[in-house]
Amino acid sequence: MLQQKPEQLQRVVLIEFPSSQMKTVGFVTRVMQDEVTGQSLAAVYVPTTPNPTSGYLEIVPVERLVSTDWSVGEAMTFIISGGAIAPDSIHFDNPPQEKEASPPANT
Repeated sequence: MLQQKPEQLQRVVLIEFPSSQMKTVGFVTRVMQDEVTGQSLAAVYVPTTPNPTSGYLEIVPVERLVSTDWSVGEAMTFIISGGAIAPDSIHFDNPPQEKEASPPANT
């Protein structure tokens, strides 16, 4: 993992887990592509509380990741403390994407 490009190493994100109405903190450990569609997919390690050495590995489409401005240390403190040590606010969802305007129909 230490041989990866720095921008892909241990980025802290939120992902939908265990349902679409909930988010959990995860670490992007690698970005890869679906061999059929070419879609960018992220390997996201989701540590458990209070022992972050155990956890889950999820493969998540990159567009479903919610970026955070947390450092790895801040995220680990949040996880180990069971959420007791946390920022006052958090970016919970991605902003809605603007839909491309449809070209006018020829009349």
